[in-house]
Amino acid sequence: MRILLAEDDPLLGDGLQSGLRQLGFQVDWVRSGDAAERELRAGVHAAAVLDLGLPRKDGLDVLAAARAQGIRVPVLVFTARDAIPDRIRGLDAGADDYVLKPVDLHELAARLRALVRRSHGQPEEVLRAQDVELDPAAHTVHKAGRPVQLPTREFDLLHALMLSAGRVLTREQLEQHLYSWGREVDSNAVEVHIHHLRRKLGSNLIHTVRGVGYTLLREAPAC
Repeated sequence: MRILLAEDDPLLGDGLQSGLRQLGFQVDWVRSGDAAERELRAGVHAAAVLDLGLPRKDGLDVLAAARAQGIRVPVLVFTARDAIPDRIRGLDAGADDYVLKPVDLHELAARLRALVRRSHGQPEEVLRAQDVELDPAAHTVHKAGRPVQLPTREFDLLHALMLSAGRVLTREQLEQHLYSWGREVDSNAVEVHIHHLRRKLGSNLIHTVRGVGYTLLREAPAC
């Protein structure tokens, strides 16, 4: 899952980026409000963690501008502003969640996963399609009740497809979900991951839409 982190404190930002990466997130870190606004407009992130006290443009202004432009990416406001009026302003500006510093890293990760699930209309923690179950919190996958071990990239790709089950995702969209800035991506990386997933989970789970991309089928196709 690729997320945007907007935090100007270098120690806190570095710690959050490193910690979230260890928990399986792809993290793009910016340190100013104008950079955060630019990246939100790019539309490549599953969710954003937004500090309010950013230089060059306050986080609330960034959030309000993004919502005014129709940008719907889930935003978790992460701030030291603990007064009730500040929380109300943040939520009214369009925040999906409001978390006070400091926060447990695992709680932050769980809140991000919950935001992404809700944005995709998936209220349950465990995602299911055909005989496959994926638990984002436990980072586990089961097929017909049996555990399947997946490397991080394959797990993230399956997660993205299951969140968007029934919809077609292009290769470019999947690459954006899997890889953060500055990562050199092999031209056939997504195809290789899809091949491995089909071998482990069955050939009927992920369908290729020629010339467009891939879609995950909730129900097995009729014979």
